[in-house]
Amino acid sequence: MTAPVEDPADTSIAELFHQLVDDGGNAVRAEINLYKQVARYRVAKARAAIAALVVGGLLLFAALIVLLVMVALALAFEIGPVGAGLVVAAAASLIGGLLLRYGIRAIAVLGGDEDERRALRKGKQKA
Repeated sequence: MTAPVEDPADTSIAELFHQLVDDGGNAVRAEINLYKQVARYRVAKARAAIAALVVGGLLLFAALIVLLVMVALALAFEIGPVGAGLVVAAAASLIGGLLLRYGIRAIAVLGGDEDERRALRKGKQKA
């Protein structure tokens, strides 16, 4: 017996289907990779902001402690320690407030800045 002859149309449809499956897999992998890159980008931006929030919060807490110590010293020594306590508390409050302000602004841009939106648009145009 002779082997059945394959129809060239069937072969090309099978090849096209195989190529479609491969291309679909590649598209899914590319999309997953895009989301991984976006997540890494956002985590990198969040680290500095979170660190600033933590340091700012700790400095404000330290300022509160200084104010409490200042009140205790004011009761013990009348006037001298009050001036020093106010200067230290004001400086710590200023630095802590600035760090908190920076951290809050940096967290706000995690929704996506212009560079990220441009990269996403560029990726969609290539697809």
